[in-house]
Amino acid sequence: MCLAIISKMYFQKGIPIMAKAIMIQGTTSNAGKSWIAAGLCRIFMQDGYRVAPFKSQNMALNSFITQDGLEMGRAQVVQAEAAGKIPDVRMNPILLKPTSDEGSQVIVNGRVLGNKRAVDYFKMKTALKPDIMKAYNSLAAENDIVVIEGAGSPAEINLLQHDIVNMGMARMANAPVLIVGDIDRGGVFASLYGTVKLLEQDRAYMKGTIINKFRGDAEILKPGLNMLEELIDLPAVGVVPYLKLDIDDEDSLSERLISKNGNGAVDIAVIRLPKISNFTDFGALSCVEAFSVRYVSCTEEFGTPDLVILPGTKNTIADLKWLKESGLAAKIQRYAGAGNPLIGICGGYQMLCRTISDPYGVEEGGETEGLGLVEAETIFGQQKMRTRVNGRFGEVSGVLSELSGAHFEGYEIHMGKTIGQTDLTQLSDADGNEKQDGVSDHISVYGSYVHGLFDSNEVLQALSKALLKRKDIGTEQKDMISLKDYKEQQYNLLADSLRRSLDMELVYKILNEGVKEA
Repeated sequence: MCLAIISKMYFQKGIPIMAKAIMIQGTTSNAGKSWIAAGLCRIFMQDGYRVAPFKSQNMALNSFITQDGLEMGRAQVVQAEAAGKIPDVRMNPILLKPTSDEGSQVIVNGRVLGNKRAVDYFKMKTALKPDIMKAYNSLAAENDIVVIEGAGSPAEINLLQHDIVNMGMARMANAPVLIVGDIDRGGVFASLYGTVKLLEQDRAYMKGTIINKFRGDAEILKPGLNMLEELIDLPAVGVVPYLKLDIDDEDSLSERLISKNGNGAVDIAVIRLPKISNFTDFGALSCVEAFSVRYVSCTEEFGTPDLVILPGTKNTIADLKWLKESGLAAKIQRYAGAGNPLIGICGGYQMLCRTISDPYGVEEGGETEGLGLVEAETIFGQQKMRTRVNGRFGEVSGVLSELSGAHFEGYEIHMGKTIGQTDLTQLSDADGNEKQDGVSDHISVYGSYVHGLFDSNEVLQALSKALLKRKDIGTEQKDMISLKDYKEQQYNLLADSLRRSLDMELVYKILNEGVKEA
């Protein structure tokens, strides 16, 4: 019934008109907005609609390079995949990548605008509304439905006047809003009530509430839901259970980063740097039954891993200093010196070098001594490298020799270049030009600028074989599902859960009616 009703909205005599929109906001960061939005994208796609995600402004260190070499937030990449779409920078026209507690790199339409202090960006952000609306209107013209995600909490009353991502975006798109509350944190009724009451001026846009991450029998919530509905005069759209799905997370609040153990025979330790970025690089490792992936933030947690990974970072020099001050640098040097395998990705690769030079003050300026595990030096430049790559590993020596010749695809996104390395990977850039990248030497230290290096089944199988072989464990492996198919399973499971948890007839009604009173 809902499908028939909504289909009448979009086409008049076969001519498509501007898409309908629905917006997901939350009472707080990490309330689950991204997953709810992704789940709705998958449901609408399953129901036969052309759907696209949108987030006007994203703040995250997990980013992605599109096919045309532009940078966008990973959350909208996940939502695009759930919607069956190729990630497009229009889905996230503004990306803020924090470089310190007071500033961020500002990326507009996929290109770096520059580093801005928070106070300076606050003064200029309303000037970016034309960029936001150009991207949004372009997507809306090509789709039936646009699922918009807000950011943080919409009830930051000191920011309301210049808001471009929460109610400010709802007004620009004339989009009805569902407010998501995280019951796992406690105080969900108070947070939903307070959010609605602080936003009375935008009352016309708020159409319902969702309680997320519930553990237990939803029946016990009914009295509270009924009281809340009476108090705020908004319907409860549903109660979503605490979902244990393997879907890429948005930022450093991810539960992945507090994972300390697992059941796999191979112990993989990822160093949790303060400015860790693109930790989604390691999600594919969790698909291997033999692997146990954990995140390490102090020497006490280091243990005796079978593989250590130094991940990417938004501030290589600051995180390298932290690594030394925390004692983890010395741990890593001793570990690698004993012939154990160590892989550095992007900023982690740069840390492996003898020195890191910053002649233009991209980060902190000057020259910094690296970990000295690679006979090379990194020099920061003024331009950011943004490109898709594909290729094969070269002749890999040491513990991970099984990687030799394995094919992969990914992307590079970094400042600077590393000089003096031995080839690890043979790459082609987005234009098909051959290039070289990476490091391998006799103490089994390896490095690459490529994000997504482990997303290839060929790489995962080779890595698993090498590490199991080193532990004298049988290397016979079960057939491994492709990462693409695995993601599809997870998106479908998310959609199934939301269909059971949400009143989808009400969701379609809200989408159909839009915002009439505004």
